Amino acid sequence: MSKRDDIIEPSEWTLDRKTGLVYSEILGWIDIGHAQGSDIKNLLLDIKRGESSRDGYYDVTYSQKMFVYHRQFGTGKFVKWRIKQGLSTCEKNSVALAMMMMTARLFERLQSNWCFSWYTDSGFSGEDLTSDLLGFYRAILPSDYPSRLSLVSKERALSRWDFYGPIGNYKNKGFLPLLFPDPQDNCAVHKPYKGRLPSFMTWVQPWSDFTSGRVEIITGDGGYYSFLSR
Repeated sequence: MSKRDDIIEPSEWTLDRKTGLVYSEILGWIDIGHAQGSDIKNLLLDIKRGESSRDGYYDVTYSQKMFVYHRQFGTGKFVKWRIKQGLSTCEKNSVALAMMMMTARLFERLQSNWCFSWYTDSGFSGEDLTSDLLGFYRAILPSDYPSRLSLVSKERALSRWDFYGPIGNYKNKGFLPLLFPDPQDNCAVHKPYKGRLPSFMTWVQPWSDFTSGRVEIITGDGGYYSFLSR
């Protein structure tokens, strides 16, 4: 759940930063936590370990979780896929992207449920899925992405927040960016609209072959719950 106080200067977005909110003229609001990519790095490590085993097939699980009440309660969604050994690097990336996209939608839908909506407006919050996708590309091909995203100053980001309201009020069920025109631009129509992804965030296609026997979905909508998590 992004808050106004989360907004930072672009210069504060360092490689090891885990929280914060910035505005990009290309991707809209970016949740730095979602855009970390550490989950994808872990997923690719699991795939790498599976490829090095001698079993012919291996199972991989990917999850997204949330915790509330000082981590006393946790919940989330996961998927488990069975993969035949022999994936190329491109195919590994394709599998990882598809697992992330499937799970991210399940997780956002979970957060949208009435039992969580009283606590958070995060379900399909306008920045979440696009930030997840950015995190994917940061994981598979590290680069100076902030310099390529036309980030605006904290002052200009705050101006957008104050004019349009919290990003959680705007829902985005896809991975295309939700853009908010500059309130100070008198020539712009001041309504949010869907933009296009930059080319450096489109070159991997999600895996879609589930008939050849190379990839099988074992669990397509798994749930995770924990109490008194520490």
